Amino acid sequence: MIRKHTKIIILGLLTLCFYKCSSTKNIAPSQNLLVQEDFFKNGVSLKQDLAKQLSVSKPNKTLFGIPLKLHIYNLAEKNPDSVFDDWLNKKNKRIERLSKTYSEKQINQLRKYKNNFNSWLKKSGEQPSIFSENNLINTSKRLEQYYKNKGFFNTSTKVSIDSLKPQKIKVNYEITTGEPFIIDQKTKTIYSSDLDSIYQQNIKNSFIQEGAVFEVENFDKERDRLVKLFRNNGIQNFQQKSIQFKAYLDSLGKDLKIPIEVIIKNEAKREQNRILEVPYVIQKVKKINIYIENLNKNFSNYTDTLQYKSLTLYSDGKLNYKPKSLASGIFIKEAFPYSDQDRSDTYRYFSELQIFKYPSINFETDKQDSLNLVSSIYLTPREPFSIGFDLDLSHSNIQFFGISLGSSIISRNIFKGTEILELGLKGTSGASKDLAEKDDSFFNIFEIGGDLKLRIPRMVFPFNNASIKNYFEKPKTNIIIGSSFQKNIGLDKQNFVGALEYQWSKKEIYKFNLKLFDLEFVNNKAISNYFNVYRNSYDRLNSIAQSIRYNSEFVNENDDLIIPEGTSEFINQVLLEKTSLKPGNESYKDVRVIQEREKRLTSNNFILGTSFSFNKNNQENIFDENFSQFQFKIVSSGNLLTNLLNLTTKEKNEDGKLEFLDVIPSQFIKTEFNYIKHWSVGDEQVIAMRMFSGIAIPYGNSDNIPFTRSYFGGGANDNRAWKAYKLGPGIGENPNEFNESNFKIAFNLEYRYSIFGPLKGAFFIDAGNIWNVFDDITNPQQRFDGFNDLSEIAIGTGFGLRYDFNYFVFRLDSAFKTYDPSQIKADRWGKQISLKRTVFNIGINYPF
Repeated sequence: MIRKHTKIIILGLLTLCFYKCSSTKNIAPSQNLLVQEDFFKNGVSLKQDLAKQLSVSKPNKTLFGIPLKLHIYNLAEKNPDSVFDDWLNKKNKRIERLSKTYSEKQINQLRKYKNNFNSWLKKSGEQPSIFSENNLINTSKRLEQYYKNKGFFNTSTKVSIDSLKPQKIKVNYEITTGEPFIIDQKTKTIYSSDLDSIYQQNIKNSFIQEGAVFEVENFDKERDRLVKLFRNNGIQNFQQKSIQFKAYLDSLGKDLKIPIEVIIKNEAKREQNRILEVPYVIQKVKKINIYIENLNKNFSNYTDTLQYKSLTLYSDGKLNYKPKSLASGIFIKEAFPYSDQDRSDTYRYFSELQIFKYPSINFETDKQDSLNLVSSIYLTPREPFSIGFDLDLSHSNIQFFGISLGSSIISRNIFKGTEILELGLKGTSGASKDLAEKDDSFFNIFEIGGDLKLRIPRMVFPFNNASIKNYFEKPKTNIIIGSSFQKNIGLDKQNFVGALEYQWSKKEIYKFNLKLFDLEFVNNKAISNYFNVYRNSYDRLNSIAQSIRYNSEFVNENDDLIIPEGTSEFINQVLLEKTSLKPGNESYKDVRVIQEREKRLTSNNFILGTSFSFNKNNQENIFDENFSQFQFKIVSSGNLLTNLLNLTTKEKNEDGKLEFLDVIPSQFIKTEFNYIKHWSVGDEQVIAMRMFSGIAIPYGNSDNIPFTRSYFGGGANDNRAWKAYKLGPGIGENPNEFNESNFKIAFNLEYRYSIFGPLKGAFFIDAGNIWNVFDDITNPQQRFDGFNDLSEIAIGTGFGLRYDFNYFVFRLDSAFKTYDPSQIKADRWGKQISLKRTVFNIGINYPF
């Protein structure tokens, strides 16, 4: 009975809410609300055509058919001050009662809060889209002009209006285009012989071709192409206004072929009261001067001059830069025609170098020969040293509170070759609730680390080959060494890294990275703390010990195994078959699995390898939502070191493995593919997709992959229906804290839309899993043995809210286990969907 009344109350409140939020609430009786527009082109409905964006007055945006932003706007009052005054005076003693509690200033502040909230409603909402005859006419004109620009000069538009509900209408636009007009003969009239020569040599790249549809957009593209072409081939002073196109269109609209004439006039110069026409001529760079200014002076006095190849370097005082390092950033070429591209590349190089402030590059006509140019490049150095600090607060599954302080010290031009040496230091102190020692102080975990990075803006090879070096664009060499130390964090890991890295690019969209040497050494100092960290493994082991009534001096008064003495002794006793557990027993198998995992996660790792990665990204800028990105990476580790060890007389250990410094070097090959695609499907609406696949195969000296190089599933940027490390492997409902493996497949699809203002929404589908393959894991539930195992791909669905702070996006996602392969087959689909099983993820910026 109570549930029945509750439903009635909820239904009543919803009805009242929608009544109060009527979409026609704030429009006059004589007005109509435009709720729908349909567009038809030659009888075919237009769905995602650009023409639909040309409407002067679009219908209000809807979410699930509800004009949410319009309802928010309608909640605002037209006269909030009057409404507030009416509320104050509605009851005789209201003002008197308020005056006893609040001062007059506070009451006025309440009025201000009311007004501010009212303004927020209007700003966040959307005004009603009122139907207007003028808007209808203007939309029709826009549509006709749009298709005329596409070559359909006989386009006409017919409009019809349908009444849907009182004060709500739908408008239908029926567009008839007719046949497109075609470019007929193309002729040219070019006043400058130099321009004519350049034009003829590059005519095959023209956007205006005989026989093609006459599109205005192609003429704009052709104009931009010609400006870029001329200015990159010696015409430094070329002006866009010198280009004209003439189209000889049949006034009756019957002849569908249009002759085109391309006209390129001379440069128009004003001299006193006359306009003179001067033919454009090709100018070549005769001389390149570089001026290094003095950072500490407002006006530099250049006292030092140095000639290096075709460059003349001027400096105020002694030159502190190797001429070769400056020359490597000069793309302007002596004795070659002027090029806008060369100038832009030179500017970009010195801007990105972080050694100089923004450069200034000028070109002047040579006073002795007007066909030559003199280039002057002015470089102002930055401060030779700089220091920065950062403070971070953190929370994780290891520490419930952490504070870290970091600093970076930068030394510029340290070896006088425009290099940058950066020293980064970071210290972290936090509080953990998982330590074995319960009486520790609040700040009981510590980590300190540092890294030294040398950035060289060119390729530094062990050998010198100019032909190879000339291939690279934006080359960089990075030499990195670093180390970190932990105390009371997990296994108190000590980490040492080192790398020799090369980076370069091609045509802006292609980026390459080669780590010729990639070294990582992980030394676990507190392996005896393993079962304090991995409590699930301890609980399972302890449960087995209690089930067989294991008795030992290393069992406490609660019959729990003491860490580490009790756990180590019990594992050894089981594996030596000195307990009631025998090899065929399931508990015996569990103990062996626990022991193998302990051995793997507490083992030190020595990884020395080479990696290569490729990234293609055609996104033009951060606002471009029609782009794709493809990433590929391959890693080979351990080959060089194991081959060298094989040449020595060093014997293998008891497991048949080679050791180096008492550590087994890891040997594996790893490949990854990642593809991201974004489609813009409307106003602030985007469909984003990601596909990922990665596999790491151990061989030779390794039976498995180091934990730091393995894959995991779940988390805010992966399959959001599972927490990080809680998905897989395979169909195993694995109780481990950190589930990982060496093979991963992931697929994500997300629809993003705007709710109002900076608040965005999203619906998503995540799919994927991790498995073990080609390693020492034998459990069939965790292994990938064929395409049939693709049925173990987990699927999560959900929705999210995102708030755009301009500099970053705060993300809150709610996800549900839609298909859970760890369940029995009858319960895999939909049985895990419920509010109490919702997985919430907090993230910064979009996941892909």
